[in-house]
Order: sequence, then C-alpha cells, then structure tokens
Amino acid sequence: MKITRQKHAKKHMGFYRFSFGFREPFQVLLDGTFCHAALRNKIQIREQLPGYLAGPTQLCTTRCVLKELESLGKELYGAKLIAQRCQVRHCSHFKEPVSGSACLLSMVEGGNPHHYFIATQDQVLGSKVKKRAGIPLLFIIQNTMVLDKPSAKSLAAAQTMQTNRLIPEHQKLSITQLKEQQGLGKASESRKRKRKRVSGPNPLSCLKKKKKKTQETPQPSAAKKKKRKRSKRKSGIPADAVQP
Repeated sequence: MKITRQKHAKKHMGFYRFSFGFREPFQVLLDGTFCHAALRNKIQIREQLPGYLAGPTQLCTTRCVLKELESLGKELYGAKLIAQRCQVRHCSHFKEPVSGSACLLSMVEGGNPHHYFIATQDQVLGSKVKKRAGIPLLFIIQNTMVLDKPSAKSLAAAQTMQTNRLIPEHQKLSITQLKEQQGLGKASESRKRKRKRVSGPNPLSCLKKKKKKTQETPQPSAAKKKKRKRSKRKSGIPADAVQP
C-alpha cells in the first residue's frame, strides 16, 4: 500500500513539475487543522514529507494561522507549537487578521506564483483549492500524508498551456495576418458560409438520346454466286461439291 501511494505521489509531482514549474525546495503552507491531525496521528511532518514528495521541503505558515491557533486556547496548544516551528510567510492581513483558510487562499491568488502546496484537513478549504489551477493539496488520512490527484481545473489549465507551447502567440498573430493578406480571413469565411442557389436541371441532360443505326451487313448478290459456280465448273470441281 505504501509503495502504491508513493507511485501516485511521484506521478502527481511529475505533473506539477512539468506543467506548472514546481521546483525544489517545495514550499508547503500548513494550517491549524493539518498540524493538529499530524500531532494526533503522531506524524513527523518535517522528517516524513521530504521523502514522500521526493525532494527537500520548506514548512511554512502565516501570521493569521498563528493568531487563529492562539485564539482557540489550550486544546490546540500542540498544533500551535508545530506551526510556530514553520517559516512565517508575510500576508496582506497584518493589521486585520482573517481566518486561516481565507489567509491561505489569498496566498495562492493570481495563479499561485510562489508555487505553494496547501496542507489542510478543512474540506471547505480543500474544495476551494480544487477550483483553482496549479495548487497541490495535501491532507492526512489513515495516519498517512496523501498528495491529492490534480483537479479537473489543473488538468484543463495544463492542456491549454501545452497547446500554447506548441503554437506561440506571435506565430498565431503572424498566421492570422498572412491569412488576411491572402484573402483567407473573415471575408473568405463569409463567402464559404453563403448558401448555394438552387440551380435548374442541365438542358443537355433533357435531350432525348439518338438511337444508333445498326449497320446491315451486305449479303452477296445472286450474280456473284453464279460466277463462282461457273469458275468452279471450269476448274473441274463438280457442282454438287460446291457449298451453298
């Protein structure tokens, strides 16, 4: 089971590397729910995560996540200690802190330019992350960390980027300009879209076909037959032997 899980993780990491340019060290943003689940399931995030992602990692969090853990009291004290050991990334909520989920979503706005992973147990946050392209999602299930498969949004974005790589934008513009110069642009398309007029029948096809005259083979005349008989008699051939 562990080998299969690592194969899936390797496949997903290859997708994010190739399609969205993820590079080592991988930056993983943790929220309070993920830290609490790791503590409850006795998972050593700092030691186990680099082996699972097959590369060095940087565990990160935000001030909003730390503020949220502090406000929840002693029940999440252990999770707060784990989060405090992570690198703190600056967010735009310094004066007015927001919830941890809202803060993490703001960190991956604009297409996730810093290539963050989101590690959370919050299902609402996870569903919002899946609606954005190029954001790997980590969660804990059955005492193990799992990298979720790429979402449909990420797959569609990767397909679009691959198509654009094959035909760059400047080449697309040059192709359209050449079409317009050669008269293959919108004007030609409009001509093709014009409906063809219904034409009448071909007048030549309405003419009756002429019957071909059969050539009659001329039969030999009676005078010619008599001449043949006379010539045969002179030569000594009996008349009865002559074929009619």
